[in-house]
Amino acid sequence: MEQLSFFDDNRQSPGIPAGLMDYKPNFFTAEESARLFRELKETIQWKQETILMYGKTLYTPRLTAWYGDNSKTYAFSGKRYDPYLWTPDLLFIKQRVEQAAAVTFNSVLLNNYRNGNDSVAWHADDEPELGVNPIIASVSFGQARRFDVRHKQNHKLKYSVELGNGSLLIMRGDLQHNWQHQVPKSTKAVKERINLTFRMIS
Repeated sequence: MEQLSFFDDNRQSPGIPAGLMDYKPNFFTAEESARLFRELKETIQWKQETILMYGKTLYTPRLTAWYGDNSKTYAFSGKRYDPYLWTPDLLFIKQRVEQAAAVTFNSVLLNNYRNGNDSVAWHADDEPELGVNPIIASVSFGQARRFDVRHKQNHKLKYSVELGNGSLLIMRGDLQHNWQHQVPKSTKAVKERINLTFRMIS
């Protein structure tokens, strides 16, 4: 698996067209990241959702929560989610992210990866309510976890990066049309990670 080169030195990966991904390590300071991780862990309304797979009801391998503007219901994995209202910490993060992404977001999906057994499978954020070419901003706090990207048609085009504490990853353009991403399980002993993906829901 090839490392995304521009994640290290801002050069574009040869496999992903320019302008589709922008990675900013240490976007939040260590002090901010520690405080926000602690506050999000304690104040967010975390829930372990269920999914129907092969005729069986299974728990998703992570905790999730959906926050945003009052009317921004979101549908994915066959379910619809009504948002909790923004907390002060989420609004603080949102404002900083919006300045970097030059876009206004109205919703955020939070994932809590409690240990190496928690993960999210290959997928693309291409639901209709996200728009034609969605801009999605991903913020990570806590344990660094591997983030994989692969081409939908050619799975040999696959890249990987460790998303670190306090980092920001912005995905834009037609990335969701042609590429998938995942956070795989880890065989290493890893600590907790909280990830926020800010979105614009139509």
